Amino acid sequence: MDTFLENAKTWLSDFFEPGVKKEVQDLIDNDTNELKDRFYKHMEFGTGGMRGMMGVGTNRINKYTLGKSTQGLSNYLKQSYAGESVQVVIAYDCRHNSDTLARTVAEVFSANGIKVFLFSELRTTPELSFAVRHLNCHAGIVLTASHNPPEYNGYKVYWTDGGQIVPPQDGAIIAEINSLSFEDINFKANDSLIEMIDKEVDEAFINESVANGNFNAQGKDDFKIVFTSLHGTSITAIPEVLKRAGYKNVTVIAEQAKPDGAFPTVKSPNPEEPEALSMAIQKAEEIGADMVVGTDPDSDRLGIAVRNLEGKMEIVNGNQAMVLMTRFLLEKQKEKGFAGNEFIATTIVSTPMMEEMAKAYGVEFKTALTGFKWIGKMIKDFPQSKFVGGGEESFGYMVGDFVRDKDAVTSTLLACEIASQAKANGSSFYKNLIDCYVDFGFYKEHLVSLTRKGISGAEEIKQMLIDFKENPVESVAGSKVRWIEDYNTATATNVITGEEKHINLPKSNVLIYETEDGTRVAARPSGTEPKVKFYISTNAKLAHADDFKKVSAELDAKIKTILAELDLG
Repeated sequence: MDTFLENAKTWLSDFFEPGVKKEVQDLIDNDTNELKDRFYKHMEFGTGGMRGMMGVGTNRINKYTLGKSTQGLSNYLKQSYAGESVQVVIAYDCRHNSDTLARTVAEVFSANGIKVFLFSELRTTPELSFAVRHLNCHAGIVLTASHNPPEYNGYKVYWTDGGQIVPPQDGAIIAEINSLSFEDINFKANDSLIEMIDKEVDEAFINESVANGNFNAQGKDDFKIVFTSLHGTSITAIPEVLKRAGYKNVTVIAEQAKPDGAFPTVKSPNPEEPEALSMAIQKAEEIGADMVVGTDPDSDRLGIAVRNLEGKMEIVNGNQAMVLMTRFLLEKQKEKGFAGNEFIATTIVSTPMMEEMAKAYGVEFKTALTGFKWIGKMIKDFPQSKFVGGGEESFGYMVGDFVRDKDAVTSTLLACEIASQAKANGSSFYKNLIDCYVDFGFYKEHLVSLTRKGISGAEEIKQMLIDFKENPVESVAGSKVRWIEDYNTATATNVITGEEKHINLPKSNVLIYETEDGTRVAARPSGTEPKVKFYISTNAKLAHADDFKKVSAELDAKIKTILAELDLG
C-alpha cells in the first residue's frame, strides 16, 4: 500500500471529527492525485516556521497539524523550563481561519497547563515578537502565511528572546513533534489559563516603535504619505505610529484598509510585487504625494515608492530601502558617537553594498543565511554588541533590537523620517539613494523567482539546483568566476587559485558564484513557497550623481546579458 494512502486511512479513526473523516474517505474514493498531495508527507518547518495550504491532510494547515505542533512545543517548553510557570503569547493575522486556528492553538497550550496570552483581534507579527519579552513569555506564536496566496496559512514560533526559533531549539522541537501521533494531542482546554490581551500591549508597542523610528525629521507638515495595509494587520498600528510621530498628511487607501483574507483588490498581497502597490501609487499621483508605503498581511515586509528624478512614483526594492535606512541610522549613531561595538547585518543573497557601508563607517558587518531569524539570533549571540539596523533583499528591515524580527511598522516610520528630512533639505529619498551609490559603489540587483507547484514541482526545483551546482558557470557577463560558495558543504572555493575557505554558517541549500568584477549569482529554493530563486548582483563605480542614468543603463544591460546566459530571461 502507498504511504500516502496509509497516512490517509489513519485519519478515518474516531479521534478525527466526522466531517474530516468524510472528506478523507471522499478523497480515497474519488481523487487519488489530491489525496496524494495532501498525505504524501508531513508538513515541515522551513525558514519561516510551518506554512502551507489549508485543508484536511498531513501536508496541510489544519486543526490537527497545528495541534500536533503545539503539543510538541508544549512538551518541549515544559522540559526546558521545568519548575517554572510557562507562558506563551499568540497573535494572528487577517487570513481565513487564523482566528479559529489561533484559538485551537491556545486551547492546546492551556490543556497542557501553559498560561496563554491571546490577542483579542488580529495584530502584526512585529507586535507579537515585541510582546514575547514585554509579557515575560517563554515563547510566542503567530498564525500567518505572510504574503502567500489566500489559500495558505502558517504557524511561526518565537522563542524567549522574541526571535524566531533557531538551532538547537528548532531541531529539538521538530524531533518532539515527530515523536507524537495525532492522538497524543490534548485538545481539552483550560479556559482559566487563557487571557485575552489588546490595548495595553498595543500602547507599549506603539510607544517603542515611535521611540525607535522617530528622529524628529523636519518638514512633516509638508510631507504627504499614501499608506496601504493591503487588507492586512498593519492597519492596527502604522496609522497611529505615523500620527504620534507628527505626520498629518497620511492618506489611507480605504478600499484596502479592511482586513480580508481573500485580498480582493490585489493579485498578491506581497509588496515585492509591483502590482500590489498600484492602487496606492495611482492615488499618490492624483494627490501629489511624496511617498507610498504598503505592507504585507502580517506587517513584517514593506514596499516603498517615491518620486524619481523625473518626478514620477517609482518603487524602490528591498536592497535599496535597506541601504538608505541603514545609512541614515549610521549617520545618527555617528552624531552621538560610536562606542566601537556597533554592527549592521544582512543576508547572503542581499546587496554586497551593506558590507562596503560598514567598512566606510568602521562598524562590524555580519551576514546570515536567508531568513530574518538568523539576524535575530545574532542579537542573542552577541549581547555585548549593539545592533544598529539591518535587513534583507525581500523587503524586510529591523530598527534596533526591541523587535527581533523584520518590522514594517517601525521601518515605515523610519522611511518617512528619511524622506521628510531629505525633502526639507532640498533633496529627496531617491537622490539620497544616488548619493549612497556615489559613496559606496553602484550596486544593482535583480531577482528571478520561478514557481513549481506540487510533488513534481518540488522534484524540478531540486534538479535545477543540482544542475546549477554540477555544471558550474565559468564566467558571467565576460567576467571569470573566482569564488564558488557552496553552503551545503560550508565551503568557498577559489576556482582560479584552488584556495578553500570554511563558511562559518549553518549548512543550507544555497550556491553562489562570484566573479572577478564582483558580480554575484546566487541560487536557493524558497523556504516558504514552491519556488526556486536566483539572485543577481552587479556593480560599477558611480563617480558623480550626474552619471546615474548612464551607469544604471549599463548595469541593466549587464543584468540582461546574465539572464540570457543563464537561460533565466
